[in-house]
Amino acid sequence: MSISKKLKDQLVVPSLEQLAWQDMELGMFCHFGINTFCDQEWGEGKDAPSLFNPDQLDAKQWVRSAKEAGFRYFILTAKHHDGFCLWPTATTDYSVASSPWKEGQGDVVQECADACREEGIGFGIYVSPWDRHEPCYADPQKYDDFYCRQLEELLSGYGPLVEIWFDGAGSEGREYDWPRIMDLVKRYQPGAMVFNMGAPTIRWVGNEDGVAPYPCWNTADSSRGSMFSEESLKWLPETPGWVPAECDVPIRKDRWFWHPDEEHLLLSVDQLMEIYYRSVGHGATLLLNVAPDQRGLLPEADVKQLLAFGGEIERRFGRALAEISGSGEVTQLTLPRTCVIDHVVVMEDIAFGERVSQYVLEAIIDGAWLELTRGSAIGHKKIDAFSPVTTDKVRLRVLESAASPVIKSMAVYRCGE
Repeated sequence: MSISKKLKDQLVVPSLEQLAWQDMELGMFCHFGINTFCDQEWGEGKDAPSLFNPDQLDAKQWVRSAKEAGFRYFILTAKHHDGFCLWPTATTDYSVASSPWKEGQGDVVQECADACREEGIGFGIYVSPWDRHEPCYADPQKYDDFYCRQLEELLSGYGPLVEIWFDGAGSEGREYDWPRIMDLVKRYQPGAMVFNMGAPTIRWVGNEDGVAPYPCWNTADSSRGSMFSEESLKWLPETPGWVPAECDVPIRKDRWFWHPDEEHLLLSVDQLMEIYYRSVGHGATLLLNVAPDQRGLLPEADVKQLLAFGGEIERRFGRALAEISGSGEVTQLTLPRTCVIDHVVVMEDIAFGERVSQYVLEAIIDGAWLELTRGSAIGHKKIDAFSPVTTDKVRLRVLESAASPVIKSMAVYRCGE
């Protein structure tokens, strides 16, 4: 077994918070706001707050649907690019406090935070730096003060956050006071993941298709800022070397907010499973958007598809035929009996870093070791699918690594019908 000098020189390890976040694997994104009532994706900040009136809003339905589908965290668009705030902020009157919903006494952020705590899943917030409504946005210093006041309200008022999502869209070429912003995060939410800007602890995968390239290494020193620029973001010097990828995608093709009569855009379960294989199965985390409608409820068709997706993940990977852990260049698994298998799922113990850079999976077939598949990165999780074979022994041989491999799990499955 050879040692990759490149990986050895760069071998870093995740924080405990990053480990916990990567183990969650599946998050649900929730785009909801004034756009929901205007049949638009990007508002200009000119839509009247009086339009916002989700008279059946039920955050418990949103979060319970995510939980039932096997998702482990939930992220709400507390403020999108239009500047409309889903909490009663003291910074602007462009918020739920100026809407007829609950006679201006409502707080969507609080309802989501409470629902996540009740269901036992992580809660995160999306807070767009770009604000198309706020007049002082044209004055960078004044807007930094404004934005930091908004962040302080959110970071200090809603309990522990698992993630803070900074969207780079619309901010191309704009410099915000990221040292100040990161100080607020460290003060109020030191355990939260920071998405892609400032001094991030997780990064954008670089597309809105929900798929990670392969290999998708956990170490990085830059990332694209948005779909609208090829430029890499300038991260602060204290950004860790370990910055795992998150893959975001809407369950309705290319539509983040709800729009009427678009159920035909729902991705099929097969399409969602292909995304799962190319996100979670490439060692990244999947953030799937499901948008509430004007009632304030997730549409029945979307919930049905979400639950079907979660059910298919459970059907395929809920129970392994056999599983083992190991260390060193060979990990061998003997099945309890001869079985037909078509998937092997391998996880490194990434607490020790991402060590494997080349591997091969083999099985005993007709008395000899034959290759099933091979790859490079394993990282948090690598899902390998192959044509069904009948065997009673499977092994992982590491061909190249940065240090002695530590395999947290190698499990075999029969996922076909």
